[in-house]
Amino acid sequence: MPSGQGEGEALEFADVAAGAGDEGAGEEAEGRSGEGPTLEAALEAILLVVDEPAAEVTLAQVLERPTHEVAAALRSLAAEYTAAGRGFDLREVAGGWRFYTRADCAQLVERFVRDGQQTRLTQAALETLAVVAYRQPVSRARVAAVRGVNSDGVMRTLVARGLVEEAGTDPESQAVLYRTSSYFLERLGLRDLSELPELAPFLPDDVENLEETTK
Repeated sequence: MPSGQGEGEALEFADVAAGAGDEGAGEEAEGRSGEGPTLEAALEAILLVVDEPAAEVTLAQVLERPTHEVAAALRSLAAEYTAAGRGFDLREVAGGWRFYTRADCAQLVERFVRDGQQTRLTQAALETLAVVAYRQPVSRARVAAVRGVNSDGVMRTLVARGLVEEAGTDPESQAVLYRTSSYFLERLGLRDLSELPELAPFLPDDVENLEETTK
């Protein structure tokens, strides 16, 4: 979910359904013979997972409801969130509807995201980072071979945290290669990679054969 300026991270919405969409619920329930979620609840559920603004006509087709009813429900929800002073808005932008962090909460969201980058790395992330640091530039396949487990998800996390970055491609396999970043050196207080502690001798030497056995 973008911030008040259209950027930022998603907020938790565990209480959205509980606090919104009460008005008109009886009418919607009657229209569905008491079965299934209300129109408002269905819209909330869908809009929580969209990657881009969802058009009214698309929502109407998915929910099999008239477009004018969907449009009215969306506007009612948006007004209700604003009146309740929620930390998020439901906005109509770029031809569709999407949740956004309320503008006056954007700074808090940014602080949360920034501070979240200081959380400790998991054991898997530390192992992967060590392999990259001592074997760089290295492909994901080699990292997986050394660790003995698929490390794609962990690699994406390290890249997102700015500790690892792409370093071209392998001329033979065309696989993307990775190396540690300058931010990695900064966080560890190192001037360059030569100051890394002696750890390489403990890593497997025959990585190529290990890769074959893990495929």
